[in-house]
Amino acid sequence: MRFVIVTGMSGAGKSSVLKMLEDAGFFCVDNLPIKLVNKFVKLIMQGNNEKVALGLDIRSGESLEEFDHVLKDMKKAGCPYEILFLDCSNEVLIKRYKETRRLHPLSRTGRVDKAIELERERLEFLRKKADVIIDTSYLLIRDLKSEIYKIYVENEKFMNFIIMFLSFGFKYGIPADADLVFDVRFLPNPFYVPELKFKTGLDEDVKKYVMESDITKLFLTKLEDMLTFLIPHYISEGKNQLVVCIGCTGGKHRSVTITNEISQRMAGLGYGIKTEHRDIEKD
Repeated sequence: MRFVIVTGMSGAGKSSVLKMLEDAGFFCVDNLPIKLVNKFVKLIMQGNNEKVALGLDIRSGESLEEFDHVLKDMKKAGCPYEILFLDCSNEVLIKRYKETRRLHPLSRTGRVDKAIELERERLEFLRKKADVIIDTSYLLIRDLKSEIYKIYVENEKFMNFIIMFLSFGFKYGIPADADLVFDVRFLPNPFYVPELKFKTGLDEDVKKYVMESDITKLFLTKLEDMLTFLIPHYISEGKNQLVVCIGCTGGKHRSVTITNEISQRMAGLGYGIKTEHRDIEKD
């Protein structure tokens, strides 16, 4: 039997994930009262359900704290379980609540930001116990569905630590959610080469122009070395996603080239890698 407990931050996509698991053949139950979980577990262990998913979140209120004891009881009863924790940055959660105009379960006074902080504190014990943590801040629904199917249908190993490499143009501002920012405006600029000016770092001749420089090669080596050193320390501090932003003037040539190159170099280290070019289509 495969028993998945789906939990996490309100607004991070738990309802969507339960629907995905249901489509994948899981028997899904959402928001079951904590006091009924043990009875539910006994029933499914007696039944023929091979794949079960249980949704639990902050709506359980104060009784959520009792869930730690429930997990211990499940372990004693020999019920194998996995915890999937859906996380999301505070900024993105606030934006989602504003767009949907829904109230946060803990937002009695209307302050969504305070409610999110309180929820994060209360759910921390579950996050620490999680077998899989998925940060949905940058995931489209189709990307989230792809990750869920990889883990729970195709049984692939999931990388809990995700590195988002994001190129940008300084003329449009530094990304608000950046963890690390690197300025590559010191590298050779294809913008001043007439035949390259209207191309981007996705074009081979632009990439070749930037990468031919010895300074570029040295910078990439040092950047790779720094990230290789830093990431294990971020992981030990409980971080599950790192947003590495690489900027040039317009976000079309140098930053795109370096973002693609460093993401390829880091791909073999066992982390989940994502790339995005924020300003590549801008004038």
